[in-house]
Amino acid sequence: MSKGVLSYIKNWFVDMARVVRREFGLVFSSPGTMLFFFALPLAYPIVYAAIYNPEVTRDMPVAVVDNCRTAESREFVRHADATQAIKICGYAADKAEARRWWEEKKCYGVIEIPADYSKRTYRGEQGVINFYSDMSLLLRYRTFLESLTSLQMATDADYRTMAINTLGLGEMGGGGSVETESYFLGDPQQGFASFIIPGIVVLILQQSMLLGITFLGGASKDRSRQHGGRDPLAIAASPLATVIGKALCYVILYIPLCIYILHYIPVWFSFPHIGDIFDAILFMVPLLVASAMLGQCLQVMVSERESAFIVVVFTSVAFLFMSGLTWPRYAMPDFWKVFSDMIPATWGVEGFIRINNNGATLAQQTVPYLWLWGLSLGYFVIAYSITRFRDRAARLSVKKCEIKEG
Repeated sequence: MSKGVLSYIKNWFVDMARVVRREFGLVFSSPGTMLFFFALPLAYPIVYAAIYNPEVTRDMPVAVVDNCRTAESREFVRHADATQAIKICGYAADKAEARRWWEEKKCYGVIEIPADYSKRTYRGEQGVINFYSDMSLLLRYRTFLESLTSLQMATDADYRTMAINTLGLGEMGGGGSVETESYFLGDPQQGFASFIIPGIVVLILQQSMLLGITFLGGASKDRSRQHGGRDPLAIAASPLATVIGKALCYVILYIPLCIYILHYIPVWFSFPHIGDIFDAILFMVPLLVASAMLGQCLQVMVSERESAFIVVVFTSVAFLFMSGLTWPRYAMPDFWKVFSDMIPATWGVEGFIRINNNGATLAQQTVPYLWLWGLSLGYFVIAYSITRFRDRAARLSVKKCEIKEG
């Protein structure tokens, strides 16, 4: 290898190191960037976890309007009161009184038993019991629905057993034909936080990095407008060294944040964390690289620092939906499914939840892992092209200013 090639490689690494050092200086000298890079990922997981702790709701007050007033209706109420979700707070004379209790927050649900409940069940017809739920908190409705569904199935099994025994069929009436047992893998206590927080923290990592990078890009354009089209703090390095140097700075900054978010937050709040933390961190590396490259691509859309909020914050809700957390990806239209494939957090959420919640290994997450590296390469090519074009435009702008001054 000739001395010229060795000298070129050495200079390239020197330029990249200068870019990394310059980027570290810009990050730690900007309060706004530090807010996005550090305060946001440090505080948001704790805020989200605190909001949804405790994860399950129990013994929620429910009023009863019993228009049947029979032993069967009272037995149903006793069984409802025995569930974990429901605590009977009292019998209301009618729905109007129950509504007043509801408005006074004495109850969050109303069970209404019709007058013909016992007659219909004894005739072998379907007995109908109305339940009114407060929808101001989804957790309440979800817990009510699960408990009442289980109670409905148990009550139906009891009536069927009684009917079969009445026919003299003996032991055939003992219990249901099929018994089911549920095992909730990855979320044993069926808590909302255990379900959503592991995915949310991955999205927080991506969005906070994008916010910080685009904020830095907007600040650079502000300085360029003040100095004839060229940022005075920019390093005279090749586009390749610039793109890789910036990405290296951001990834180094986020590795400790990954350990904090992906390991310590689940431990502190008792979220599922049965996977190997080293596999999780190794899986997050291409996510951070892809997010760093994507952020440099999005810088072209930011004309000033404040524009970062519009570009990134606006996309946060859309990225949450397309990650598959709130709506399964297989049910999405083809266009949105393909679009979600281009978002690093989509594959990051999928792979991390499998590793963290279900105990999968890195080797078992080949598809999302390779997708993240593929996105890293794709966004690197785009970021390199944008940086090269921008540097060329900056040089032309400086030359024009020099000609005018001359």
